[in-house]
Amino acid sequence: MTDEVHRSYTSGDETAHMSRFPILGACVLAALLAVPSTAAASPVDRLDARAETAPNYDDEAGGDADADDPAIWVNPDRPAESVVVGTLKNGGLTAVDLRGRELQHLDTAPGGRFNNVDVVGRYAIVSDRGLDRLRVYRIDPGAGQVLTEVTVPNPPLAFSTDEAEVAEQHTAYGLATWAGPEGGAPWVVASRRNETRLGLFRLAVTPDGVTYHRKAVLDLPAEFAVGGGTWTPCLEPGERPQVEGMVVDRTDDVLYAAQEDVGIWRIPLSRKGFGKPVLVDRVREYGRPAVYDEETEECTPTAPPPPEAGTHLSADAEGLTIAYGHRRTLLASSQGDSTFARYDITRDGLRYRSGFAVADGRVDSVEHSDGAAVSTTPLGRAYPNGLLVLHDGENTPDDGRTNTNFKLLDAGPAIGR
Repeated sequence: MTDEVHRSYTSGDETAHMSRFPILGACVLAALLAVPSTAAASPVDRLDARAETAPNYDDEAGGDADADDPAIWVNPDRPAESVVVGTLKNGGLTAVDLRGRELQHLDTAPGGRFNNVDVVGRYAIVSDRGLDRLRVYRIDPGAGQVLTEVTVPNPPLAFSTDEAEVAEQHTAYGLATWAGPEGGAPWVVASRRNETRLGLFRLAVTPDGVTYHRKAVLDLPAEFAVGGGTWTPCLEPGERPQVEGMVVDRTDDVLYAAQEDVGIWRIPLSRKGFGKPVLVDRVREYGRPAVYDEETEECTPTAPPPPEAGTHLSADAEGLTIAYGHRRTLLASSQGDSTFARYDITRDGLRYRSGFAVADGRVDSVEHSDGAAVSTTPLGRAYPNGLLVLHDGENTPDDGRTNTNFKLLDAGPAIGR
């Protein structure tokens, strides 16, 4: 790797200057980069997707791919040739163009399972849930292949202490990148599957490739004060309320993290680690008593939601992404009712503005979405207002086989300009 790595980084849609990522030293080559849902509380806009990716099947008929989380790489020279990168879990990683056509597919390492992805500059960072590692891929569409892995040959474990613990699959899960206010190597925030833990990792380049070092951890609550007592989300035995959807607001250096059965947290970030978390919105199921049925493997509510419950999100709270413009808009997936919430980001947190759903139109609707990514950079005639990419958990037509994919939308109507 060369100093070209420095010059390629971006923070959101803006290209970062090389001065933001200085050389770290002579020996360093460069500095690198839940429960049953309820009806929507208010009317939502009905939007149409403009394109979609190919279906991904995960069943006994031969498929082993399950779409989950997208990220957008904006081509600074030819915006209309920008690339969407998406995780396919056991199926690895896909790169597609703005029509949804696959440009490249990469398999996982044996035992790997790619969960979430985020883009920083010309690099895609992936959480390998199967092996409890982070993976780094260089993006270079002009080189004959879009993605090239540049991770060190033996990357460190993200959360586990040894391979025996990896087998328990309490591993790297959700993921978001953060440039950091002081420059230098970028950071990654990863969550731990089936736990409340978040880890803050710093990336670095070595002669053997890109590695990372965990600098801090934060454990979010698993128990909450409700109605004069305490409430714990109903989950399978051995599980704690996990986080998956995350995004860093580059303006304020704040992490927004969706704890699936709880709500959205606002967490300041600094080079010292995590600041004090504040729960800025709650799911509709927050505080509602329920019991787990081992036979059905589902939770059955035993009482109505309490006054503390939220009104905009139906569990699970999932994919988060931020659109920048004359205002900052956080989009959040309300997976339980297949809608999305729009929030204005304020000095104190979030202010709910409105919601939307993706209906059947040019392509089919979006259901039970996990991941989301948005860019407000104009990407040619097809996406003059920017691009929103959403995971679709129930792609149709399905030919009798459940399948998943990604939908591509004009960002303007989704943001609600």
